[in-house]
Amino acid sequence: MSTYIVKKVDYCSAEQVATLMDLLQMYAIDPMGGAEAIENEVLEKLPQKLKSKPFMHSFIVYDEDEALGFANCIESFSTFSASSILNVHDFAVNTQHRGKGIGLMLMAGIESFAREHGYKKLTLEVLSGNTPAIKAYKKAGFSPYQLNPELGDAQFWQKSLS
Repeated sequence: MSTYIVKKVDYCSAEQVATLMDLLQMYAIDPMGGAEAIENEVLEKLPQKLKSKPFMHSFIVYDEDEALGFANCIESFSTFSASSILNVHDFAVNTQHRGKGIGLMLMAGIESFAREHGYKKLTLEVLSGNTPAIKAYKKAGFSPYQLNPELGDAQFWQKSLS
């Protein structure tokens, strides 16, 4: 019988950070993560950068000592509610463990952390073609964001500056 546990990553723990970097690289090379490895120079400086950013929170879900998935979350602020919100920025479960409810367990751990720390909302982005993730996020209580249904769903856009 599996005993899943969600742990918040301690950025001062070399072991936890190494596990996080491995999981992040796994996600990056997955089609849903862009299918392109993160450069080694980025992975080398990322742990120190994460450690220096108090608004960053990472989580790993384990089955005993095996890391099964992770999430990187970023604190933000809602001007409409004058409250902190938490954006689930990176989220992935190892391919051989998908479809077992591990993502829901990870999301529940993130939600528990968010409630304990006074966040008023969780947000995330998802690719429109990632049907399994959309199904899981809906099961976890997420829905597309709308201010007014007549104006449609909010969209996540980007502009690269480099």
